[in-house]
Amino acid sequence: MHRCILAAAVFLTVNSFGVAAEPLRIATFQADVTPPLGAPLCDALVKPAAEIVDPLSARGVVLFGAGKPIVLCAVDWVGIGNGGHDAFREALAKSAETTPDRVAVHCLHQHDAPGCDFDAEALLAANGLSGKLFHVAFARQAIERVAAAAAESVKSPRNVTHVGAGRGRVNEVAATRRVMGDDGKVKYVRYSSCKDEKIRAEPEGTIDPYVHLLAFYDGDKPLAVLTYYATHPQSYYGQGGVSCDFPGLARGLREEELGAKKPGGPLLVHFNGAGGNVTAGKYNDGSKENRPVLARRLADGMKAAWESQKRAAVSAAEVTWTTRGVRLPVSERLKDEDALLKVVQDSTAAERDRLRAARDLTFARRCQNGPEIVIGCLRVGPAQVVHMPGELFVEYQLAAQQMKPGAFVAMAAYGDYGAGYIGTEISYTQGGYETGPVSRVSPAVEKVLMEAVRELLK
Repeated sequence: MHRCILAAAVFLTVNSFGVAAEPLRIATFQADVTPPLGAPLCDALVKPAAEIVDPLSARGVVLFGAGKPIVLCAVDWVGIGNGGHDAFREALAKSAETTPDRVAVHCLHQHDAPGCDFDAEALLAANGLSGKLFHVAFARQAIERVAAAAAESVKSPRNVTHVGAGRGRVNEVAATRRVMGDDGKVKYVRYSSCKDEKIRAEPEGTIDPYVHLLAFYDGDKPLAVLTYYATHPQSYYGQGGVSCDFPGLARGLREEELGAKKPGGPLLVHFNGAGGNVTAGKYNDGSKENRPVLARRLADGMKAAWESQKRAAVSAAEVTWTTRGVRLPVSERLKDEDALLKVVQDSTAAERDRLRAARDLTFARRCQNGPEIVIGCLRVGPAQVVHMPGELFVEYQLAAQQMKPGAFVAMAAYGDYGAGYIGTEISYTQGGYETGPVSRVSPAVEKVLMEAVRELLK
């Protein structure tokens, strides 16, 4: 049994031998990562930045006391992959005096937001397309800004005495994007917005309807609140209006309700779960008026998770960070690297095709010769959070929860974005957008990732 004592305003956990255990400590940081006007958005798949509707931020925490520091960071960008993901993790590791394998960087995947992949940029720059995928100088400045914020925060970490874990149901936001027919094939693809009433009337399908919440406390004072919810985060997009979209607005609503913007208030960090095949399309017609509606519904789910949380005393000894390095199997369509390179080099080809080929080739090369993709698992007291790459299908999140029935298991996806969509094995036989022309991995990916998740959750 553990018992908590307060002495000289310092929280200590006393173990069964009467020896004070090292306290867990936390530092919180955030930085503005809003791109300049004219910057490419969504990997140059939509109009560039023409106005700033909402500022974008990078937010994170640094946990001390459980070995080398652990850094968790969520960014309001569409995706950070390959060399971009490496650069972010290396910069934060340096700021926190830890190693990159103990740093997790994830995106919320808003489409009216920039991306970052320095490996793809190097390939494009060699072929006259530098800066077409993302604003390179801004990306480097943003990384420096986030790293500086983290470095400043670690100068004054605060003691954590308790951790809270809870979940709350979100109503009428998420639904499957892949509406299945009676033949076991994809009948409709229900994108982030859908105006067809017949398609919107189809069932929600397979989703995780819950927001999961993990909160860190000093006594009764919340220091940081981390939330996780699986869905594509788009209400409307593509017209050049930079925005954190409805998950960012929901985060802001909860900040106001919790007094987080007051001095000493808690930092709210939101992570996108495994929402690769989940959108708001059933409940979203793409109208501007619907964005705050979706935000309020998600915020209500966050509030329900906050109110449901159960708190427990925690020490540094009850915190672990475990990792597994994986090599993801490459899609057959990426096996001919020479053909991909020819597209990149072809000045007569459409620019969008050249950019896509560069991203495809970059990932194929990384899988063959580059470093492994690191996935991690944070354990804090009774809670576990798995940190995953790519646009992961929600079945991975549900499977992770089923591996530990009755336990608190959350998932943050959209880590290393290089893989793009990551489906389940059967999904590659069902048709649909995600596992067709845009996924960079083969059906064998399910076995690789499920085995890794199972090991991490042991």
